[in-house]
Amino acid sequence: ELLPQNNIRLVIVGGDILRPEALKNWYETPLKEVRLLNAYGPTEAIITASTFEVPTGFEGSKVPVGRPRTNRNFYILDKQRKPVAAGVPGELYIGGSALAKGYLGRKELTAERFIANPFIRESGARMYKSGDRVRFLPDGNLEFLGRVDFQVKIRGFRIELGEIESLLDGFEAINESVLSALDDVLGNKRLVAYYTAKEELSPNEIRSYLEQRLPDYMIPSVFMYIKEIPLDPSGKINRRQLPAPDFSHVKVETEYVAPRTETEEKLTAMVQDILKIDKAGVKDSFFDLGGHSMMATQVVSRIREEFDVEISLRTLFEKPTVEGIALSITEAQAEFQDSDELEAMLSEIEDLSDEELEKLLNDE
Repeated sequence: ELLPQNNIRLVIVGGDILRPEALKNWYETPLKEVRLLNAYGPTEAIITASTFEVPTGFEGSKVPVGRPRTNRNFYILDKQRKPVAAGVPGELYIGGSALAKGYLGRKELTAERFIANPFIRESGARMYKSGDRVRFLPDGNLEFLGRVDFQVKIRGFRIELGEIESLLDGFEAINESVLSALDDVLGNKRLVAYYTAKEELSPNEIRSYLEQRLPDYMIPSVFMYIKEIPLDPSGKINRRQLPAPDFSHVKVETEYVAPRTETEEKLTAMVQDILKIDKAGVKDSFFDLGGHSMMATQVVSRIREEFDVEISLRTLFEKPTVEGIALSITEAQAEFQDSDELEAMLSEIEDLSDEELEKLLNDE
């Protein structure tokens, strides 16, 4: 039972992401007018490194973690440890005097995490490599995006799970989400999105929302509705307790569209042969049908033999449907044909005498 409101002046939350759904529940309690701080900070930086005072009625899709506290400096750096521009995601490094000396009895880990601070002239100045992916908002507050080690590789592309989670959390019908990268029955890595909502949503509805904001290879293969996100005793997300998806029942949700051109017919037959399936629509994703990067190289090779054009592997990743690949082939053929025609015209012009060329220009 909650204490009377007038006995509580300040509440500080931390340890994990303050999700919009939790904030919504807060506003439905008698404590909604109490001062609320969202805190962030690893133990190595003496726990509370930054705070954000949540204004009453805050409705953002993500609650910032604020600005650095006294004796702490924040640096958002890229992989080369160079500062990134405001709004650009990077890894957070924490400097200042409020840092631990290191890990007891673990010199190698201390050397890996507590490194020299190149942004301070003071001799011996250090900064802590947090492993957290963040960015500065336009107002100077810090937004937590997830762990750097939650980066996965799908179809040859490195993907930040936190980036997709952030977009899903911004979808009006979804309360909160969590992403995992799991192996399907063939050993292919697939993205699985778990989400909570008032009711289960159509996968097509969520997919359509993401397709307007993300490339195809970042769209989850499976969307799983769950009643609540499992947490461990400390209140953090317990990914091990997320239910396992049944990939054997995963099917393409797009409506079947038969080949409409000769190019699409040849490509469809090619995809069906490589994937060993009986039916593929021109709008179905090659990867949702079971394809992977090695199979994609077979498609590119077969296209070269069949159509005598070069289609890059990246093009197939970015346009993984028969419809998209056919369009790329048509564009490549048109470009090749235009080059041939131009070369023929130039050759013909070179063979003309000055009188013939002048007559041709006058006739035009």
